Amino acid sequence: MKWITRERPKIDRIACPWLIKRFIDPEGEIIYVPLNEVLIKAAELEAIPFDIPNVEYSHYEDQCSFDYFLKKHRLKDDALFRIAAIVRGADTDRFDFAPQAAGLSAIFLGLAQNIQNDHELLELGMKIYDGLYTWAKYLYQQKHTQEPVGQLWLELFNKFLEQKGSKKTPKWAKEIREMIQDQIDTNMTLSLQQVSEELEINPAYLSREFSKHFENLSFGDYIRKMRIEKAMTLMETTDYSLSEIAYLTGFSDQSHFNRIFKKQMSMKASDYKKNLTKK
Repeated sequence: MKWITRERPKIDRIACPWLIKRFIDPEGEIIYVPLNEVLIKAAELEAIPFDIPNVEYSHYEDQCSFDYFLKKHRLKDDALFRIAAIVRGADTDRFDFAPQAAGLSAIFLGLAQNIQNDHELLELGMKIYDGLYTWAKYLYQQKHTQEPVGQLWLELFNKFLEQKGSKKTPKWAKEIREMIQDQIDTNMTLSLQQVSEELEINPAYLSREFSKHFENLSFGDYIRKMRIEKAMTLMETTDYSLSEIAYLTGFSDQSHFNRIFKKQMSMKASDYKKNLTKK
């Protein structure tokens, strides 16, 4: 069968074709045309129009076209219902429908800006929705803090909350310093904002308390300091290039690494490495 909708898809017009090809009509052909041509081309090509006004497969009440496809084809799958809430929230700017809706909206708004070919965008979108379905089917209850490092953050900051009234340096400060030193590597991308969101703690409050126990540095500055110290260790103990060291210590590129290194060490990373070879 042929399915037709308006061009420049973003959310619902990517989600619906994914649903069609994965659960309704695996051999279905998806066609994108300008809005004023949808019904004309639908008649010419004997295609089923969707996600435009005044056709069967469209928004209804407070639901999206994706919801109608589920209802029409009697798809009873809890994972699809979870995706439907995310799609509905993203497509209508009602991010209260599902916490993932804002992220889905941001992803496809950005991709639609970067990719001008609708079918190229659909191909990429199919993979994204495949991943979302796997999450909705098997992983929706899994939290980031279930991972070892995330769980350690949770435990340490819970201790922080318990001791926040104390004037003494809390035990969590020593533990968190050791944890950062031990765990800092290519996957070390934790931010104070991420921690505050996961723990539902005001980020300004955490930022203020964190700096009291970490050399009067903000969370970000302290992490950068630890990355530079790790980079120095790598320069001393390995033959990695500076670009490799920048990557291994979590910097976006060598230029960023060089800039932060010089700011903290008052010398270029290349000069520091050269001095090591002279010893």
